[in-house]
Amino acid sequence: MGGVVGKSESPKKACTSETKLDSKLVGVMQQRATQGTSMKSFDSIILKFPKIDESLRNCKTTFQLFDEDSNGAIDQEEMKKCFHKLGISFTEEDMNDFFKACDFNEDKGIKFNEFIVLLCLVYLLKEDQATLHTKLKSAMPNLEATFETLVDAFVFLDKNKDGYVSRSEMVEAINETTSGERSSGRIAMRRFEEMDWDKNGMVNFKEFLFAFTRWVGIDEMDEEEEGGCGS
Repeated sequence: MGGVVGKSESPKKACTSETKLDSKLVGVMQQRATQGTSMKSFDSIILKFPKIDESLRNCKTTFQLFDEDSNGAIDQEEMKKCFHKLGISFTEEDMNDFFKACDFNEDKGIKFNEFIVLLCLVYLLKEDQATLHTKLKSAMPNLEATFETLVDAFVFLDKNKDGYVSRSEMVEAINETTSGERSSGRIAMRRFEEMDWDKNGMVNFKEFLFAFTRWVGIDEMDEEEEGGCGS
């Protein structure tokens, strides 16, 4: 869990309105929730951090390949080329939506941790998934299994299966792990605040993913490699 505490800065500007992409993602997560989850506690999620961390960091080479100007971020044109190379076809509007959704800091570039969020959203929302999954397996082995683990973790937290995690659901999830500990409420609130980027009291899967990259230290790796200019 390392450096989770104290790394909860929110992006420069909170996005308060739900986009079409957000709505689609909520629908996908509601459908996934009907399938249940193998997670039994928040501790069971934490235990998977090292394996998830390793899998996500293995995507760095692919990210650097698509970052053609090597400036540490993928701009919109580079993202479109990335989609093309991975055999991913979306409308121009959809690609713009993906870019805006994953450019959390609104700095016109997708950093490595945001790139991971982008890949996972594409993985979940692409209608013709067979070709995409083949491409992802070839370029980034084990990534599918990692994304499914993250979906499983979110479903565990989403107790009422509405596609969002609320404060009360987070408290319930933490209490299932730390029953009887007085600090559990504070832990739950800290974790929730780290996820709730737009501060609207509800966490969608995109926000959860972005927070998760920080929990396993992906953004800290960016800062080390890019001269301390992290997200």
